[in-house]
Amino acid sequence: MNLISNTVPTQPVIWPVITIDGPTASGKGTVAQRVAHALGFHYLDSGSLYRLAALAAVRQCVPLTDDKTVAEMSRQLDIRFVGEKILLAGQDVSDDIRSESAGQNASIVAALWQVREALLDRQRAFREAPGLVCDGRDMGSVIFPDAALKIFLTASVEARAERRTKQLKQKGMSAIIDDVVKELRIRDERDINRPVAPLKRLHDAQLLDTTEISADEAVASILDWYSKTPKNSVGV
Repeated sequence: MNLISNTVPTQPVIWPVITIDGPTASGKGTVAQRVAHALGFHYLDSGSLYRLAALAAVRQCVPLTDDKTVAEMSRQLDIRFVGEKILLAGQDVSDDIRSESAGQNASIVAALWQVREALLDRQRAFREAPGLVCDGRDMGSVIFPDAALKIFLTASVEARAERRTKQLKQKGMSAIIDDVVKELRIRDERDINRPVAPLKRLHDAQLLDTTEISADEAVASILDWYSKTPKNSVGV
């Protein structure tokens, strides 16, 4: 005898995501962390994964342009996020991956499609209850195209250079603002024109220019936009 069930199939829970994409030193990391804290969401700094991949390659003397080898290393990286610390193979590398050279190296490996594929599932795994706020270059376009809210956060190169110089000096690193401006322009050019997942504002992303506003004001804008975003009945 055939039995027909009246049970409605359970849909998978899809937790809300807010993506914040933008160029280097635009303030997206600070803003994303504060938004995540305000909502009680998880936070993902996608750039740290590429910085870690580049750091591991440099330490093992692997050319940064060796797509296949760096991708294989990326899949096997022993990474742990403990509070504000980032551990690679048990070693705290939080400061190591924040140097200007680490950023430039990350930009090189981030342009390799096999590396991006290797880190794709790793990034999506951060989508857990009750939600996620993530920042990067392709969070809204590639990693979470179904995000509840997409932000493109930017600022003038001069403002970004000033912030970056201040950050480096606070960490005891030497920095000359003219050199930082030059490095940011090079990084922007590479990120915008790379063949895989280039940096760009999506048509469905809110534009947020932080050149003349504070991080608190940027956070307030995003929280306001999110409060007005239609919520799915599942996972929200």
